[in-house]
Amino acid sequence: MNARKTVLLVSASAILVIFLFIIAVYAGIFGHVAGRKDLVNFKNASASVVLSEDGAVIGRFFFENRLTVTFDEIPDHLKDALIATEDVRFYDHRGFDTRSFLRVVTKTILFSNRSSGGGSTITQQLAKNMYGRRDNNGAGLIVSKIREIITARRIERIFSKEEILTLYLNTVSFGENIYGIETASQRFFSKKTSDLTVEESAVLVGMLKANTAYNPRLHPDNSLKRRNVVIRQMEKYKYLSPSAADSLCNLPLKIKYNRIEAGGPADYFLVQVRNEAEKIINQINEDGRSGWDLYKDGLVITSTLNLSLQKCALEAFREHLPAMQRRLELQYQGAAGKRMLDQFTASEIKRLGLESRSGGKAVREIFSWDGSYADTISVADSLRRSLTVLHAGLIAVEPSTGAVRAWVGGVDFRTHPYDQVLARRQLASVFKPVIFCTALEEGMEPCHYLDNDSIALSDFNDWSPENYDHSYGGKYSLSGALIHSMNVPTFSLFREIGFAKVEDMWRKLGFSFPLENTPSLSMGTAEASVKEVATAYSVFANGGFRIEPYTIVSIKTPEGAEIYRKETDTFRERLISERTSLLMNAMLVKAVTEGTGVSMRTLYGVEFPVAGKTGTSQNYSDAWFAGYNPALVIVSRAGASTRYVHFNTGTYGSGSALALPLVARTLAKAGRRIDLRNKFITPFPDLPPDLAMALDCPDFREESLLEKILDVFEKDEQTYKESEGEKIERKIRGLIRRIFRKR
Repeated sequence: MNARKTVLLVSASAILVIFLFIIAVYAGIFGHVAGRKDLVNFKNASASVVLSEDGAVIGRFFFENRLTVTFDEIPDHLKDALIATEDVRFYDHRGFDTRSFLRVVTKTILFSNRSSGGGSTITQQLAKNMYGRRDNNGAGLIVSKIREIITARRIERIFSKEEILTLYLNTVSFGENIYGIETASQRFFSKKTSDLTVEESAVLVGMLKANTAYNPRLHPDNSLKRRNVVIRQMEKYKYLSPSAADSLCNLPLKIKYNRIEAGGPADYFLVQVRNEAEKIINQINEDGRSGWDLYKDGLVITSTLNLSLQKCALEAFREHLPAMQRRLELQYQGAAGKRMLDQFTASEIKRLGLESRSGGKAVREIFSWDGSYADTISVADSLRRSLTVLHAGLIAVEPSTGAVRAWVGGVDFRTHPYDQVLARRQLASVFKPVIFCTALEEGMEPCHYLDNDSIALSDFNDWSPENYDHSYGGKYSLSGALIHSMNVPTFSLFREIGFAKVEDMWRKLGFSFPLENTPSLSMGTAEASVKEVATAYSVFANGGFRIEPYTIVSIKTPEGAEIYRKETDTFRERLISERTSLLMNAMLVKAVTEGTGVSMRTLYGVEFPVAGKTGTSQNYSDAWFAGYNPALVIVSRAGASTRYVHFNTGTYGSGSALALPLVARTLAKAGRRIDLRNKFITPFPDLPPDLAMALDCPDFREESLLEKILDVFEKDEQTYKESEGEKIERKIRGLIRRIFRKR
């Protein structure tokens, strides 16, 4: 009898302890348990979606990669597979299944037999998905299980069974940092949840037991076996007939894998959208309007990108750059090229302090236009390969608004994420329009003639500007010098108008890099990015007004409420006169039709008017082309990552050979599409009567006999010095800029 009392007392005590323990968990002593308000207000962390201007999805920003679906979008066979496999009595219990729970208590907890299964209902799993677990061991696991049971009971009182299934499928993890059935469906089968087949649903439900072990990409054999277990469960509980189950089990495992967040059409552009969106949302939150989170709140961001134009640019890259890449590699496979590359590689290894590791091998991803691949190579070989990669960047901007319509920041975002659109490189002749624009603003006419005589500057070690064709003598009109990109006349013009005025125009047009007052500046030694060049040339294209490139049109909540819209500028700051803009356009159109950009029409079939300017930096290190019409400015630059690796001849390395084709091919493709032609191909307006004859003069004329006689008595050795007047003027302009904080 005493033994019996002892057993009863111990049992009663154990039950009391368990009861008190449950009460303690319920009361929140071991941590907060979600209440009704928490559950009603629960919201999944949903990815924000980025759309092109015409509504196509081009990317997502997420803390947890998740897309949500409604109950009606979930096919019945997916629901059946889930219930048959995870919780066959789902429609009968009220949050937890007593039979399963007792199995967990006796086997999993008391006997530490983890192989017996979790036994959690779908509702309990939902509770875990919603709020996670703080501890998965010992007493912490018991607390978590009790908390999930309590939360599951509350979920069942608040939500219908349909809502619980929907919430569960939208919260569950499928590994690879993806959450929810819709994201998983698009990742593994490249389709919507509503389009899944029975066997595909079985694959995804099978992953819920262990999302890595049963990942169909990583472990296809495991996934196939687990899929068939799910199908047999569906057969067991009468969701499938035996014959249907047999047929499905005999099907091979097929997936169509799609890594949504990488390798998209606008990866470099999305980085800019993200940066801009973060600033906008931070400002909204600072204003106290809300507490939006770009990575969790499922916002819908409509960008400025025109996906069709972006694809035209990407095709231009794929058509042009692989052949140029092969030519560059071939050049460095020759004896002289290989010797130079080896020497430079060795110096870089020393500079980076990698001598001790240069021979060590490791698996590295290597970019190739035929498809990137992994290879086991040394640090030295990896560096040698990367040095000869031909990089390029292209941006297309709408000059009237600043909307970015295309942005290709490089050849491959995964292996070369550094954005070439933002890289600052030497401008070469793309800089020259800054000088010529300054001259026009000072009142010079396109028919003002400039000396083309050889000059040696004694105070700069007899430095002398040279034309591309090494010609001298005669005179070029201002327009002729720009059209044919003549260096000597440009230098003459630069000296005539002075550094201070050119520097002022440089800053007006939106360039940020400080200029150095040296004679070589007229040849384009200044540095700037592709984006800055597009911003500057937009001023010529739009009639003389400042623009600021932007990437976001609007931001909406998941419910469609607009929280941001880009404001249309009611006031536009004029930077240059309309006269200057019209004349710059007329001269740069002739630069394409008659000068260095003539291949736009002759080789690439761009039949509509385009204004433009090529640029080739010293030793062909960088190639540029800026082209535009009143509706679109498009700028490209190409070159290796270092100026020490470059083409040896202008046949491949000049602006017209290396950069211009990227723009020309893009525009030619756009011109063949009605939608793009109507949007971006706009003719230049005719010059008004007072300017109609402004360019009606020879580009070049020989010196008269008198001028030749006078040249005999003039010294060709000169000096390059700022006059006192120029110094004073430059200082006054600088002081004014600082006072008014003008760029």
